Amino acid sequence: MTVTLADVAARAGVSAATVSRVLNGNYPVAASTRGRVLRAVEELEYVVNGPASALAAASSDLVGILVNDIADPFFGILAGAVQAELSGASGPGGEKLAVVCNTGGSPERELTYLTLLQRQRAAGVVLTGSASEDPAHARALAAGLARLSGAGTRVVLCGRPAQAAGAEPEPGSRAEPDSRAEPESGAEPECGAPLTTLAFDNRGGAQRLTGHLIALGHRRIGCVAGPAGRTTTGERLAGHRAALAAHGIEDAPRRVVHGAYDRGSGYDAAVELLRRDSELTAVVAANDTAALGVCAALRDRGLRVPEDVSVAGFDDLPFSADAAPALTTVRLPLAEAGARAGRLVTGREERPPGGRATLPAELMVRGSTSVRYP
Repeated sequence: MTVTLADVAARAGVSAATVSRVLNGNYPVAASTRGRVLRAVEELEYVVNGPASALAAASSDLVGILVNDIADPFFGILAGAVQAELSGASGPGGEKLAVVCNTGGSPERELTYLTLLQRQRAAGVVLTGSASEDPAHARALAAGLARLSGAGTRVVLCGRPAQAAGAEPEPGSRAEPDSRAEPESGAEPECGAPLTTLAFDNRGGAQRLTGHLIALGHRRIGCVAGPAGRTTTGERLAGHRAALAAHGIEDAPRRVVHGAYDRGSGYDAAVELLRRDSELTAVVAANDTAALGVCAALRDRGLRVPEDVSVAGFDDLPFSADAAPALTTVRLPLAEAGARAGRLVTGREERPPGGRATLPAELMVRGSTSVRYP
């Protein structure tokens, strides 16, 4: 009688997915687990199905990189750094093929791309930028990540909060853990490849940025927030409000306007803020691109930056230091984060403790902010 993968899994006390990972070498497995699987293979004289194995291996060169807007330098830097690491990969498997998937910020497109990457048996997936805060989407995303993880795909969340692949798997699915196996102490669960998160300190960075303006004497501070319902927007707005609260400054809703992360939205938001409160002395923008729009709107109304109104951005994109005046902003380590995500998704860097790391946000003080005199 032909010995199957399921027979080996039963003998070793693990899931079929774990047996597959040991035989294909496409994901790290605890040494003791690997030993049990190899002993079961030898005892049962299991013979790997060559054509099927080759078919599975043929798709292991693919890594998907999901971005909200490839035209935005924020995502371009991240994706470029990930791809550079994939093209320079050495060792088992060698270079990987990077496929950049532009979601346009659509939660539906995000889920569609995850499904397509699962069908292609992608070796890895890197999700970058903010996520939708909609609970229904969060559940659907968790289910999609669980399916990818259960199939052995490495998933790295880069620049977004931790997201557990916590959906209940369907009975018999590849994401379903093997109830017969006892997890080893300190080992990852047998249900699939664990998720890794590289988050940015958006809240802390925004709090320091607004705190810097307050220290300069500003009290009437407008905020051009990002799109409503996105995690990055929520984190940065929370940091801004925390700084106001820490100094006893009113958190006036009229001083917050939401918009996209682009120049036009920054311009329109600044116009609206000035309509609501013509006495504003400073504006913090959702990102550096929106900050340029804010500066343009102020100039068009005869206001000087920073003499009349100070302006600050976020991200420290390449043009920020060359703007006139140079933008005060918060520097995020975009290139470093992308490179690290590339190493993590190919297994060339060890996961951080608990699978999560928060990357620092550094305040960069430049010429677009100045002291506010009474």
